[in-house]
Amino acid sequence: MALRNAVMAALLEGEASGYDLAKRFDTATADFWTSTPQQLYRELERMESEGLIRARVVEQERRPNKRMFSLTPAGREELHAFTARPAKPTAIRDELLVKVQAVDSGDEAAVRTSIMERMERARAKLARYERFRDRLLAGRTEEEYLRETGHVGPFLTLMRGRLFEEENLRWGELCLEILDRRAAERDGTAAGPRG
Repeated sequence: MALRNAVMAALLEGEASGYDLAKRFDTATADFWTSTPQQLYRELERMESEGLIRARVVEQERRPNKRMFSLTPAGREELHAFTARPAKPTAIRDELLVKVQAVDSGDEAAVRTSIMERMERARAKLARYERFRDRLLAGRTEEEYLRETGHVGPFLTLMRGRLFEEENLRWGELCLEILDRRAAERDGTAAGPRG
């Protein structure tokens, strides 16, 4: 998948400035696609030159003018074609998993710290996703939102991100519990449940 596909999908929510798109990437798509602002602005320029998006300038009094981007019919066709192609399988490349695999011969305390840091990032992302969910639902229940919305995609990807981070927390707890139990067995003490 190319960044342009994620940009076009983000523009389905409506016209946006580069800054707005960067914020959307940070909050709404960070669970499945990331981009630096520099990458995003370069891609917007390419997409505009290829006719996939159009830009209009909004003049502002006390700030620099901003460019607002929207999908063109060609962009919508390109996005439709992208969704019709089979998705490539996900491949996990995770440095933490290599460290955990080597924990028996490595620095167990450092690996534990890395696991706890991953868990803390998962908690922070879950809090951010919860704020995004609240904005998306705008006081409605999930059922009301799904019945009334014209765009279910953002909700479905948000659900995936939440489940992914919840699984990171469960996995981290399990790892720490097993490492605690093994350490207690080595030390001849009983390890109680984590909590």
